[in-house]
Amino acid sequence: MSRFTDFDFGVSWVMGFFHQDWIHDGDTAADVVAKQLSALVDDEEVLAIRRDAQTLGNLPSPTLEVLWEAGSQYFPAFERVGGGAEWTRTVVALCDARLSANAGVRPLTGADIEDGIPCRDAVVAEIDAARFLSAEVRAALTDCATHCTPDLAFRTLLRASRCAPDALLSAEQYARWEAIGSALQYGEFLVDSVKYLIEQS
Repeated sequence: MSRFTDFDFGVSWVMGFFHQDWIHDGDTAADVVAKQLSALVDDEEVLAIRRDAQTLGNLPSPTLEVLWEAGSQYFPAFERVGGGAEWTRTVVALCDARLSANAGVRPLTGADIEDGIPCRDAVVAEIDAARFLSAEVRAALTDCATHCTPDLAFRTLLRASRCAPDALLSAEQYARWEAIGSALQYGEFLVDSVKYLIEQS
């Protein structure tokens, strides 16, 4: 059984909303997320975001700020969104508002609730090996793997790698990431999104 999408999903997908031109999608960060949520047809997308954001509530606000900034190209200043914890709660509330518009929302099941606990050691090892990320970002990702889920931490690692200006992967490193993605039952294009970072020999 595979997940509901072949692409990125959940909070790591939301991080991608905050690119260089995000301000053209809304006046505030919350407006941008609300606009994207309103355009979604499938409840699974919204449920996955809500699940991740709720799980992130296990982390302190400064750690959340590091994660949101690492996974976004241009995240707004945190004083504009109330800090990391408040922003993450805002994302949950936006998901709740979107879901309340639909009757009979069915919960996620099967592969879509895979949290990756058996992959925790492998994910933590790959976070540590991603030396193109700062020590602060690697520590926040490790906290996410330990106190949230390895699945969320790994997807955020993938997103942060795409945002890091000096990111490079060895072919062996990428192969390990593919193996983790397979174990987490990711779709075809999630880990593939960082394939371009492989060092050319």
